[in-house]
Amino acid sequence: MTEMSELNQAAHTEFHPRWYRKRLSTWWWLGEWHYLVFILRELSSLSVAWFVGLTLFQLRAFMRGPDSYGRFTDTLQSPIMIALNLIAFCFIMLHAITWFNLAPRAMPVRVGGKRVPEFLVAAPNYVLWIAVSAFVAWLLLRTS
Repeated sequence: MTEMSELNQAAHTEFHPRWYRKRLSTWWWLGEWHYLVFILRELSSLSVAWFVGLTLFQLRAFMRGPDSYGRFTDTLQSPIMIALNLIAFCFIMLHAITWFNLAPRAMPVRVGGKRVPEFLVAAPNYVLWIAVSAFVAWLLLRTS
């Protein structure tokens, strides 16, 4: 018995050897275009949250009366708010475009056992987006 336990202890090492792992920079995602777009798309969710919060504050100001709403719109006209909203809008556009381009891969459509080309799956999203945007623009810009 003692010989066996001594043999087991000799074969056992307390520390496991470390495998080689190449160090990755914090900025690894800047190395290739598709990584950069992926990270920017993930960050674009902050812009979505920004516009949701802005809309909620706008509704609160509207419900508090004309004076409160006037102060809110004055705040929105400041150069800092305009710059923030332009940056957020660009991120929202990136988010929408990359999401629409991702749709055919996330939900492959098959007709008659054959996969529909990605363009034909993504195109209706863009058409509907343009149609809804044109309708909203018409509602907002029409003269009464």
